[in-house]
Amino acid sequence: MAVIALTTDEADKKRPSLPPSPQLLHQPPVILALDLGSHTGWALRSRDGTITSGTVTFRPGRFEGAGMAFLRFRNWLDELADLAHGIDQVAFEEVRAHAGTIAAQVYGGFLAHLTAWCEHERVPYQGVPVGTIKRHATGKGNAGKDAVIAAMTAKGHHPADDNEADALAILHWALAHGGGR
Repeated sequence: MAVIALTTDEADKKRPSLPPSPQLLHQPPVILALDLGSHTGWALRSRDGTITSGTVTFRPGRFEGAGMAFLRFRNWLDELADLAHGIDQVAFEEVRAHAGTIAAQVYGGFLAHLTAWCEHERVPYQGVPVGTIKRHATGKGNAGKDAVIAAMTAKGHHPADDNEADALAILHWALAHGGGR
């Protein structure tokens, strides 16, 4: 008996696709916004239009390898997608300069896992520059953390910290730039 290995593209072609239900065609897309890092801020607009947000920490434990943080992150993405009944779009803070080497490496790791997850799940994703997010939220591209927190509080949110506030600001940017349908 011959065993035939399928490439990812061939396997994807064999995967059946179902047309969206008529109910889903009239509902807004589920959008996930992320401020990536060991302490990740997140905001999610669900199909019914509800916005939820928070922070989650992925630091490895004392006796774990650094890769555990990324495994936890991918598992968290899977769980969030299941709870939201799918994610239609991801927007994340695109950081182009970091204060230190470790911060750059951590961000790069989370970004790599996020984009790989999005590609695997066929979810479109977009990075949004930090200055663009701050300008949209506060009117100033170089606004400080407190200004972004204040802007999100003025929109009726209650961010616990700057990571959650940044995720909410990214979500509001995505909604204003085509995510609201």
